[in-house]
Amino acid sequence: MTNLLGYTFFQHALLASLLSALICAFIGTYIVSRRLVFISGGITHASFGGMGIAYFLGFSPLMGAAVFAILSGFSIQWLSNRTEVREDSAIGIFWSLGMAIGIIFTFLTPGYAPNLMSSLFGSILSVSNDELLWMALLVMAIILFFVSFYRLILATAFDPDYASTHKIPVHFISYTLMILVALAIVLSIRVAGIILVLALLTIPPTTANLLTHRFNQMIGYSFLLGLAGNVVGLLVSYALNIPSGAAIILVHVLIFILVKGFLAIKPKSN
Repeated sequence: MTNLLGYTFFQHALLASLLSALICAFIGTYIVSRRLVFISGGITHASFGGMGIAYFLGFSPLMGAAVFAILSGFSIQWLSNRTEVREDSAIGIFWSLGMAIGIIFTFLTPGYAPNLMSSLFGSILSVSNDELLWMALLVMAIILFFVSFYRLILATAFDPDYASTHKIPVHFISYTLMILVALAIVLSIRVAGIILVLALLTIPPTTANLLTHRFNQMIGYSFLLGLAGNVVGLLVSYALNIPSGAAIILVHVLIFILVKGFLAIKPKSN
């Protein structure tokens, strides 16, 4: 472990583990509380279309994914709220459309597309300084937004209909959080990849929800569980020479099983 800390790539990976744990703690708690897991999955896979287009045109795949993810999130909400298209159908449409566009433009791009392949399966050991900077900026934006609008976010997450009747700006909160969800997904792709990033956003908050039902405590527990799972998964991937994203998710699932099992056998207080 001491030798590993001397390598810059491992230092970057640890910092990415910390930042992604913070991002997923706030955004993941909101997703789980609002029951937006399926929408988040649609946004995640739709972002691959933006990556394919950006790579084909010679732009940053990360920026392409961010734009596509935000537009997909807004479009899903608009279709389900303003038309007769059901929400699950809208999610399925954009999920499939994004993947199809990404595959087509990847195929049309000359040569091999290593950035897109690492985006599909994750590559936390190759996180760049720029990606760490964007993750740090997103963490600051998320914390600032949650601190400034905590009570409004709480009302919107648990009872948006009740919140709207009390003149709470539900649409502003919802759409701003949709942007943050999209950016959180895109910037967490490097850690776990498009295939597994949804688990990174949902497993730690779901595990935290086993321990508490208070929103603020869920965020705290999610951060601790997320950081522990990320770091242990990173070490396991190094020790066993297996993909880091898959190892991280497996550790998170194992933590969930252990917590669930402990609570099942723990004597209940009267």
